[in-house]
Amino acid sequence: QVQLVESGGGLVQAGGSLRLSCAASGGSFGTYAMGWFRQAPGKERDLVAVISWTADTTYYADSVKGRFTISRDNDKNTVYLQMNSLKPEDTAVYYCARGDSGTYYYTPTRSDFASWGQGTQVTVSS
Repeated sequence: QVQLVESGGGLVQAGGSLRLSCAASGGSFGTYAMGWFRQAPGKERDLVAVISWTADTTYYADSVKGRFTISRDNDKNTVYLQMNSLKPEDTAVYYCARGDSGTYYYTPTRSDFASWGQGTQVTVSS
């Protein structure tokens, strides 16, 4: 069973940047797609970005396109989320998750991800 541990969250002013990391251990990482989700208080957990196992395919939610970048380092079993030009509406708990496939030929959903981290809080002040 893979364990996922997120880090890098915190408090930042609007317009600022943060880089989230998610380190995997205890299971397969390099052959699975990885995703970042976020959940704001009282809201559903939404997909933010997904990266295929070879990193040649990425997907971004419309709300973060052009501002966030997902990447991975399979040698380090780590996936990253670079977040730039942060807005107050980006405030949420951010979770990383391992997909059940190496890549997706459709927009994946939460049900495509079975292993989850504990989350890291991102707060953007206005």
